[in-house]
Amino acid sequence: MNLTRDRVHSIGWMTVLLICGALSLALMLRVNAVKSQVAGSEKRIAYLQRDLDFLETEFQTRSNQQQLKTLNDVEFGYEAPRAEQYIEGERQLAALGKAPAPGAPQPIRYASADTPEDGDGQAGGLLAMVSPVTGIAPAQANAAARKPEADVREQDEAKALARDARSLRKRLARIELAGGVQ
Repeated sequence: MNLTRDRVHSIGWMTVLLICGALSLALMLRVNAVKSQVAGSEKRIAYLQRDLDFLETEFQTRSNQQQLKTLNDVEFGYEAPRAEQYIEGERQLAALGKAPAPGAPQPIRYASADTPEDGDGQAGGLLAMVSPVTGIAPAQANAAARKPEADVREQDEAKALARDARSLRKRLARIELAGGVQ
């Protein structure tokens, strides 16, 4: 094999080019690895910042609660209710009442009267308006006028349901074969 100077020279350049390509590929992979590490670090920093904000808020809230408790103890003296402070019902509440002191004014009482229920099922404190011509309240007149319409509507619905039931009975009594042959 006779290698000439030009041939050796071109083989040398090819070798140098291959080495440079391999080094640039390795450098590119290293740069991408560092970029992914930087992105991961940025995500971790953002997570830690959120965690720090949460902890600061929690600390401030707890310190405010402690300040409020101290203020309550010093100024107001409020306490949470205990189990024995609750009452069972109205009778126990009434038992807690005191007799009026001598010279106390009498309690204010309001008058009320039980009224019999009207024909429409409502107990009203006011008298119903009555038509001067017929002498019947408008609510009673409307109820009387609506009653026949409702009866007719109910009868029509009952007839339609009976008709549907008969047609359903006929359809269920038949055996239908594929292709429409019976």
